[in-house]
Amino acid sequence: MELDRVATEIVLRSIRQAVPSQWGQKVEEARAMAAAGGPFGLGRFLDESGLDLEDVYAGGKSWSDLVAAAGLPTLARGPHENALRKALGRMLHVDDKVRIEGYGALLAQSEPPRLEVLAERQARLARMLVASVCDRAVTKKSSLQEGCALLWAHPQVRSELRELLGVLGERIGHLHAPLDGHPLVPLQVHARYSRLEILAAFGVGQGAKVAPWQTGVYWAGEARADLLAFTLDKTSGQFSPTTRYRDYAVTRELVHWESQSVTRADSETGQRYQGHARQGSSVMLFARLQQAERAFWFLGPATYVRHESERPMAITWRLAHPLPGDLFASFAAAVA
Repeated sequence: MELDRVATEIVLRSIRQAVPSQWGQKVEEARAMAAAGGPFGLGRFLDESGLDLEDVYAGGKSWSDLVAAAGLPTLARGPHENALRKALGRMLHVDDKVRIEGYGALLAQSEPPRLEVLAERQARLARMLVASVCDRAVTKKSSLQEGCALLWAHPQVRSELRELLGVLGERIGHLHAPLDGHPLVPLQVHARYSRLEILAAFGVGQGAKVAPWQTGVYWAGEARADLLAFTLDKTSGQFSPTTRYRDYAVTRELVHWESQSVTRADSETGQRYQGHARQGSSVMLFARLQQAERAFWFLGPATYVRHESERPMAITWRLAHPLPGDLFASFAAAVA
């Protein structure tokens, strides 16, 4: 359907007016919907209001904030309620059954999980969850058990998380594959992860807080894995001329990636990249389209094919799992 400019503006104006975009409008919509009777929750609100999750969590707000502003009942507040509610908006990228079901099973427990009885893979999932939600409420000295206790001291946050995970479970858009060769790592190929989740999944550190990962490369020594996280579109964001590496998908199976500008082919790192298969280490690729995105697509394990030059090394990697067609198309468009 093609419309002229005037008709297009009329249609768009009508849509904007029909969808509650302002905070006050959202509050009134929630209040009216609850008054109409029937089960009321995040899923119904999204279905009937025409809003998306990103609209509910815009501006650092949360579903609990909206419910409370509408005068509807909520559970008791915890000591770090505001910080934890704000963190929930950083969970919208969760898009695989392992996290959705794993996080949900943990949150369904009335008491914090006892980490000493959890299997290592489950404990890593718990750390991924706690680090994501409680990062700004815990300290470097906080143990993971203390982090779990802190999260469980916020019943409304846990309740909202369970609702949110239910909605996210309906938005899964890709088929995922487990990470072969690393059974303790609860990541799924072609799902999206924040840096905190990636490091927690690979067992980097032990406490409730995950150390920051600022650069694009990380050697996870215990897992013997090179974690390479890169941004495809470098036309925006804070990229200097020395960090504007040329990273892109060549085909659905091949990825061109440039190392840090100081990496020589004969250095320890350069040799590990080239001989990782022989040396028994792994290379894991994580990509995002733009720097503003918090989460990276996990492209899965890759093997060295060849390289050109050095400082930086221009390496071609072969993916164990070909890119889905939509990801390849968006990756190609980002660097066109």
